[in-house]
Amino acid sequence: MEIPENIQHQLNQFQQLQQQAQAVTMQIQNVEVQIQESELNKTDENAEVFKQAGNLLIKVDYAQAVEDMNEKLETLKLRKQTMARQEERVMKKLEEMQTNIQAAMQGLQGE
Repeated sequence: MEIPENIQHQLNQFQQLQQQAQAVTMQIQNVEVQIQESELNKTDENAEVFKQAGNLLIKVDYAQAVEDMNEKLETLKLRKQTMARQEERVMKKLEEMQTNIQAAMQGLQGE
């Protein structure tokens, strides 16, 4: 049985959307790791804190480092929320496409 061109096109789009969903999931996981790595608040206030600038480590004020880290955390959390919404949209579209493709394939078998 030969698959019609329009269904083949839908299958190709479905595969591309699957790849996009995997990429978004990986990005979310990457952001989650970055959030977990941002544990500066658990260090002692008297500890020396260094910030990486290229290949150099520069000593910075603890309070400034905490403030910078909190800003970074806030940005990462917003990014994670945005990507989670994108993931939801992609997954919903995948489900819709899968239903349409299955219906089209069943229509072919009925012919």
